[in-house]
Amino acid sequence: MIMDASLVDWSRAQFALTAIYHWLFVPLTLGLSFIIAFMETLYVRTGNEEWKRITKFWMTLFGVNFAIGVATGIILEFEFGTNWSNYSWFVGDIFGAPLAVEGIMAFFLESTFIAVMFFGWNKVSQKFHLASTWLVAVGASLSALWILVANAWMQYPVGMRFNPETARNEMVNFWVVLFSPVAINKFLHTVTSGYVLASVFVVGVSAWFLLRNRHQLLAKRSIIIASVFGLIMSFFLILTGDGSARLLARHQPVKFAAMENLYEGTTHAPLAAVGILSGTRNEHRQREFLLKIEIPSLLSLMAFHDAKAYVPGIKDLIHGNPERSIISVEEKMAKGRLAVTALKNFKEAKEEGNLSRADSARVIFEENFAYFGYGHLTDVHQAIPPISPTFYSFRIMVVLGMWFVLLFLLSLYFVLRRKQPKWRWLLYAAVLSIPLAYLASEMGWLVAEFGRQPWVIQDLMPTSVAVSSLTAGSVKLTFSLFAITFTLLLIADIKIMTRQIKLGPKDGGTL
Repeated sequence: MIMDASLVDWSRAQFALTAIYHWLFVPLTLGLSFIIAFMETLYVRTGNEEWKRITKFWMTLFGVNFAIGVATGIILEFEFGTNWSNYSWFVGDIFGAPLAVEGIMAFFLESTFIAVMFFGWNKVSQKFHLASTWLVAVGASLSALWILVANAWMQYPVGMRFNPETARNEMVNFWVVLFSPVAINKFLHTVTSGYVLASVFVVGVSAWFLLRNRHQLLAKRSIIIASVFGLIMSFFLILTGDGSARLLARHQPVKFAAMENLYEGTTHAPLAAVGILSGTRNEHRQREFLLKIEIPSLLSLMAFHDAKAYVPGIKDLIHGNPERSIISVEEKMAKGRLAVTALKNFKEAKEEGNLSRADSARVIFEENFAYFGYGHLTDVHQAIPPISPTFYSFRIMVVLGMWFVLLFLLSLYFVLRRKQPKWRWLLYAAVLSIPLAYLASEMGWLVAEFGRQPWVIQDLMPTSVAVSSLTAGSVKLTFSLFAITFTLLLIADIKIMTRQIKLGPKDGGTL
């Protein structure tokens, strides 16, 4: 069943809008919770009241951001039912399990101990309060774990079987879903990106204090904690980014080729370190490079840890390459249509009570199920994700990530060497880096989501058949309402955060 293109586009736009706004709040919560826990640990171990004052100040900013992040996250989960009901039916048994575990385990963990964290000062022991702060930090990351497991399954569906009786996927092994290499790597890469964003935020706000000659001790101590944490997490971010490249090359090769605008497959594949794409594309949706600076063999090395390895291009993956045992999308579409027809025949035979015909149809269906989603495509080129946003988002993310590593190193050096009069330029750069950290984080999400199109579930369900049977007009209306609401929430968040930063810690902050 192919839905109205306008409905699909507006449904995608609404979900993207909600996810983008939600992801503006979540990364800071993930990282800031651990930075606060480190600071409070230093307070408990040293008994130095200044560390308590610093902890309370950053805890105030954490609280503002946490509340709005929860609100946007709830709306995001509701949209699976309202806008993506066909998808929810198709995957309900699998997608629902991680979300349920998140609600039972992580969310309750956060909700219980966050009350102690905010209101338990001087009411519970120092150690109990510190344990609560750490549990909130762990709980926040556990919340992210279950969401990312669900997202990873959509990009690498494992641990399930499709039941033709109910036309739904059913989980057969929870641990395979939870510990799939894509899920583990996605979780680690995403949460560490949040830790880096929070570190840039703390360094940037602290730099603003130093520029204003206010709260010098708080600012310098915060820069040291955030820079060390940011540097360590940047190392893990690079490590998991390397893992992402190899997993993409193996499980989502079209996305990997789109990230590089690699049309012709080759051995010793180069990485386009810098590139500008032409605005037009030919009949095969190929975009030419107007400018390109390449690093020889680096793409092969990233994908397979072998500089001589063959990396298939978009042409190979779409039109097939028998020499490399790559079948074409046209062949996959033929197998997919066989699966779709066999499922229909199976259901008709079951209703008629014709078990022999049903068994025959089931055999054909199961033989071709791996290509089920291709049966809904009408053109081989629909299997190509948007090239330009995937290509540019990846490069913006990587360049900014490298800048943040340099920022942490320089900030740490100047604070420890007490070179403040000479580093005003760095302080301004740190302040300006706050929005850049959010930009890099959103770019990472765009690479993942643009790159997997046209699939909502890799190879099994295209986005075009996943949406609910709504009118495009109703989705336009809710899109507008959400856009206004989220923008107001963002403005409120920025205003409250800015006010709290201008007020500073005062006598122990506002808590």
